[in-house]
This record gives sequence, C-alpha cells and structure tokens, in this order.
Amino acid sequence: MTDLATKASAGADGGQALSRRRRAGAGRSRTDGSYALYLLPGALAFLVVIVVPFVMNTGISFTEWSGVGTPEFTGLDNYEKLAGDEDFWESFRHSLAMVVAMAGVPTALGLVLASALFDVVAKHAGSRWASALRACFYLPQVLPIAVAGIVWSWILAPENGSLNDLLGALGLDSLQQDWLGDPDWALYSVMAVMVWVQIGFPLVIFMSGLQRLDPALHEAAELDGAGWWRRFWHVTLPQLRPEIAVVLLWCTIAALKVFGMVYVLTGGGPGGSTNVPSYFAYQNFFENFQAGYGAAVSTVLTILIMVLALVALRLQTRVEDEAG
Repeated sequence: MTDLATKASAGADGGQALSRRRRAGAGRSRTDGSYALYLLPGALAFLVVIVVPFVMNTGISFTEWSGVGTPEFTGLDNYEKLAGDEDFWESFRHSLAMVVAMAGVPTALGLVLASALFDVVAKHAGSRWASALRACFYLPQVLPIAVAGIVWSWILAPENGSLNDLLGALGLDSLQQDWLGDPDWALYSVMAVMVWVQIGFPLVIFMSGLQRLDPALHEAAELDGAGWWRRFWHVTLPQLRPEIAVVLLWCTIAALKVFGMVYVLTGGGPGGSTNVPSYFAYQNFFENFQAGYGAAVSTVLTILIMVLALVALRLQTRVEDEAG
C-alpha cells in the first residue's frame, strides 16, 4: 500500500510539474505573440516606406521613361550607360570628398573636442559650461538644412559676403574668393560647411561614451605622469572604439546620400564641380526627364549604402567578439 501511495504521489507531482511547464510555455507563447504585435506597425511602415518604393524604383531603372506615359522596358541599357557616364563617376568622386568632410574630419575633431570638454572644461569650469558648449556644437544638427544653407550662402557670397568682408577688414583682400561660384573652390566650401553641420553628432556620441569609462584608468595614467594628450591617445581612444565605429558608419552613410546642402548652396555647380550621386539622380528625374536613368543611379547608390552598412556592422561585431 505504501508503495502504491508513493507512486501515486509521484505521479501527481509529475503531473503537476508537467502542467506548470505547459502553462509556462503557453505564457511564453502569449508573451512572444504580444511582442510581435508591437513590432507589426514598424514592420508595416518599413514595408510601405522602404521596401515597396525601392522595388518600384528598381523596376523603373530597367525602363526608358520620362515620368509621364507608359515606361518602355529597356533591360540593362541604363546600367550600361551609367558604367560609361563620366558625370556619374565624377559625382562619386565628389561623394568621396563628402565622406572626408562628413565622416573623417568630424570624427577626428569630435574625439578631441569631446575629450577636451569632458576632461578639461567640465573639471575646471564645471559641467554646466561643458553642457552649454556641447549644445552649441550640436545646434547645426537641429537646424533645417534649407535655413543653414541660405545663411551660409550669405556668408560665402562674393559681394557683401561676411567672409570676404572679414578678410577685407583684416587686410587680406588677396584671399577673397567667389567661394561657391569658382569651380576650384566650390567643393571645398561645401565640404567646410558640411564639417560645421556634422561635427555635433560625433561630439555628443563620444561624450556619452566617455561617461562609461572607468575614471581610475585616467587617474592612474595621470599619477604616472601622462599628460592630457597621452591619456587621450593611450587610454581614451582605445576604449571608444565601439562609438568610433558607429559614428563612422552613420556619418559615411549620411555623406553618401547628402543632398539638401548641395541643392541649396550650389545646385551641383558650377559646371558640376559639386555634383553628388543623389543630386545627379534628382537632375535626371526632374530636370532631364530621364526617370529610368535617374532610378538606375538611385538603385546603385542604395545598394552601395546597404553593402557598406552590412560590411561595417559585420566588422564591428567581429571586433566586439574578439574583445569579449
């Protein structure tokens, strides 16, 4: 009888455990379903805003179409034309210059400025001053591109422009230029403006990254006699590699698709000296009425950005795995 009671009790306990596991599994399934429900609006928005337009644009790139009427299928003709189009490749060379202006230079300056604000200004003048200066550097990021572009067009105007007036007041008349109208200077002028626009983003990211660093490392380096620059180079910089990777990725993508500032400042001119792929696509769509060719430019640019993003994310994951 005792054995039978023990077996019955064990069977009951096992049944209860099985029931609890089933209820827990059902609870997890319901929870997973609720998570999927919250993801559904974002997935639908991504499908409607990103996937569908990209597929439609890719389809148009295989046609000859003025934007009105029925597109005529031409296969790979637009891409063959694109491969031999010197204006297209010139726009990509300008895009590489924009990568330097919007990714390379702001990342380097942002690192130095963030470290200076965090290590020097915050310690000697207080965190409020550091926060105020950070906000000033970030201000161009929140300004509308059209507003910033118009203001800079006034500053860089050849006659009565603030920059040329300043140079004249300092007796440097020989340095006065038609900054946006001279093909030799226009691209560099736009690059300088883009450095000003972009520098706030890496600055904010790096200051956030600096807050997670162990201050004991800096204190130990300072006790060993390391100056600010050596602490920055040997202590701060290696620990900010994840933030640097993120900033370089985002800023490079922003540089490849830059459009607004080029449109406002120069319209791709003079003589195409500031043209970039996104503006080149716009010209073919809306000025030359070659929608199929413009779609081919947009498709190539989109695929390039996607490949760059995937490669950068893969490299970042590999670095993090090695570090872990």
